[in-house]
Amino acid sequence: MKEKGGEFVWFDGKFVKWEDAKVPVFTHALHYGTAVFEGIRGYAAKNNLYIFRLQDHMERLHRSAGVYSISLNYSAKELASATVELLQKNKMKESCYIRPLTFVGLHGIDLNVTKSSPTHTVIITFPFAKYFKGEGIKVCVSSWRRINDSTTPPLAKAAGNYLNSIMATQESKRNGYDESILLDLSGNVSEASGENIFLVRRGKIYTPHLADSALEGITRESAIKIAKDLGYEVTERPISRTELYMADEIFLTGTAAEIVSVSSVDGHVVGNNGKEGPVTKGIREMYEKIVSAGAKEYMNWLTPVWQTQQK
Repeated sequence: MKEKGGEFVWFDGKFVKWEDAKVPVFTHALHYGTAVFEGIRGYAAKNNLYIFRLQDHMERLHRSAGVYSISLNYSAKELASATVELLQKNKMKESCYIRPLTFVGLHGIDLNVTKSSPTHTVIITFPFAKYFKGEGIKVCVSSWRRINDSTTPPLAKAAGNYLNSIMATQESKRNGYDESILLDLSGNVSEASGENIFLVRRGKIYTPHLADSALEGITRESAIKIAKDLGYEVTERPISRTELYMADEIFLTGTAAEIVSVSSVDGHVVGNNGKEGPVTKGIREMYEKIVSAGAKEYMNWLTPVWQTQQK
């Protein structure tokens, strides 16, 4: 994003002007990637703004921080409340993206980060609509393998992990694709560079195990719940690369991407014509209904920003 988002940023418990939210160049996270973060969406609907699974995201931020012994000085509930206050402070009423970030500050150049290392937490908001354009995307299988739990924990949403995703994304873009799919070190499908992956074969839905180096995605979990509620069978298991070429449907899930259909993999058309299939369509449409506050049974997933209707 080349322009600033909301007028204010929440920084260590205070509302700070966007241009005043600064850190020293000696910040540990800047040198070593010692930061954990979340991506959260707010959706404008019914004369309000609804944040999708806000508490769940903040709880995952805490889990990620715990893996790296990075102190997070605010509870998930406090961070959720701060997010709502920030959106109100910024008078945000359009669909937006929310980025909480906890990072190690002036620790020095050594690598022994502990619970006593100085940390900071910031929440940033900015208007945001669609991540992928169009109805389906072209993907390739990356030559880069997904980080492995024996080296860098994939379940922790850490800033440094995304260098792996950046390499895969750069490769895919150079070769004319919209996105990349990474395999794990065993050669099984793991996830896309920024999304979890699902495939449909003979009416059943499959997605990789978390043990296949996949992130424990909140949109992934939501899609599984939606699919089961719609009557589909969802199985988590190892998925081979070749199955991607044999799939009837493939879709990706993520906060930014939401739920998006894959039209081709390595030039192999998905299904009969590469169009969004009925299973993907049903899950995507229900997801869109949920985030726009149109499904009463899922309202517990939404946090309204404005308590009264806005004119």
